[in-house]
Amino acid sequence: MPIQWFPGHMVAARKKSAEVMASTDVVIEVLDARLPMASSNPMIDELRRHRQRPCLKLLNKIDLADPHATKQWLDYFNAQPGVKAVGISAKKPGDVAKIPNLCQSLAPHRSDGIKPLRMMIMGIPNVGKSTLMNTLLKRRVAAVGDEPAVTKSVQSLEINSRMTLTDTPGMMWPKIEHDSDGFMLAAAHAIGRNAVIEEEVGAFLGEILLARYPKLITARYGCATEGMDGIGVVEAVARKRNCRMSGKGRSQELDLEKAAMILLTDFRDGILGRISLETPETRAAMLAAAKSAGAAPKDTADEADASED
Repeated sequence: MPIQWFPGHMVAARKKSAEVMASTDVVIEVLDARLPMASSNPMIDELRRHRQRPCLKLLNKIDLADPHATKQWLDYFNAQPGVKAVGISAKKPGDVAKIPNLCQSLAPHRSDGIKPLRMMIMGIPNVGKSTLMNTLLKRRVAAVGDEPAVTKSVQSLEINSRMTLTDTPGMMWPKIEHDSDGFMLAAAHAIGRNAVIEEEVGAFLGEILLARYPKLITARYGCATEGMDGIGVVEAVARKRNCRMSGKGRSQELDLEKAAMILLTDFRDGILGRISLETPETRAAMLAAAKSAGAAPKDTADEADASED
């Protein structure tokens, strides 16, 4: 089942973000390092290109992502005009402390001390923006929660006399073009649980693990992976963790929803290991398949626009 999630408050968030961007010097877009392109909101790119604003792309949660894939993504983004990309962990003060100077390098005209450097932080829900804000300001200025869309309002804060930072709510886009993007976002918990079926998301994650990280399945759950498919991974987790349905006469039935949540939680918390759900190569293959099937990939317009920056 395709996954879509666009709560009503995000319509207002987009309108307010467009207004704030008019007086912004640098856009800071926070991405999930495990799925950098799937977690990049095309509306953010559209808004910043319209205003011709440079962008600092922060690949957050690099401690959970595959280091080799992260390097590929950093090279990919850093090749784009007007873009600087770095990998960080928003929980590490040393990583976050670099952000103001990186933004300053993207807006050298704000180094004269006449007007402050105005930065705007954007990204999809649950990608780590609030944690980043709290680490950067060294105090709790934004609510942090395990569920997507905790932040619902815009707030501007002064970092120092020369720099201001505006925080915006996590913002999705009205239609997720590619099914795989929806499943990656759901696997990373960027989409509310009311919009997904855990067994399907777990099976999707299982397919990626089988294709790229089969040894991590064996190491964590003690099962051989030969001949498995995605749902087979969820079933294996259910057997290994004794996930059974409750109720008379149902004790032998596997509880696949519970097993899928165990698998997803192990991925989200990094217990399985350092995993990336996409690479530039797998992304290109997915877009090529979508194009041949007659779909309009969300990246195509972005790349065409980038050549005009």
